[in-house]
Amino acid sequence: MPHKHNACRRHHIGKMKFKVTNWAEYEAGLRRRGSMTLWITPDALAGWAAPRRKTRGGQPRYYDLAIETTLMLGMVFGLRLRQSEGLLSSVLDMMALDLPAPDHTTLSRRARTWKPTARGEATTGSMWQTGPFTF
Repeated sequence: MPHKHNACRRHHIGKMKFKVTNWAEYEAGLRRRGSMTLWITPDALAGWAAPRRKTRGGQPRYYDLAIETTLMLGMVFGLRLRQSEGLLSSVLDMMALDLPAPDHTTLSRRARTWKPTARGEATTGSMWQTGPFTF
């Protein structure tokens, strides 16, 4: 009986505590958990590109809203900066928006001074676990 030697230390999957009676509704609920809805308001679209600066120096390409959006999505999904850039660019492509996603070097520089807001405070967006991300 070698397969029962470590039986007390194995991971056991427990039985369900309730009985599912409506499997179609239960499976639909599980599918909805994986969906993500992203809404971007016209104000946020208008403020995506940074205004030109009148002083000397390099011109900023992205407004703080674009940087904050990318960093927030990366923080929520646990992504690195390059992955966050790829996620946002694919989302913008799926939404058929002709907006550039901030590149990872810009994100790296601007992330040093970015501080995420505490939970419960109003931000430029709100993220629900299974619901929408709104700007």
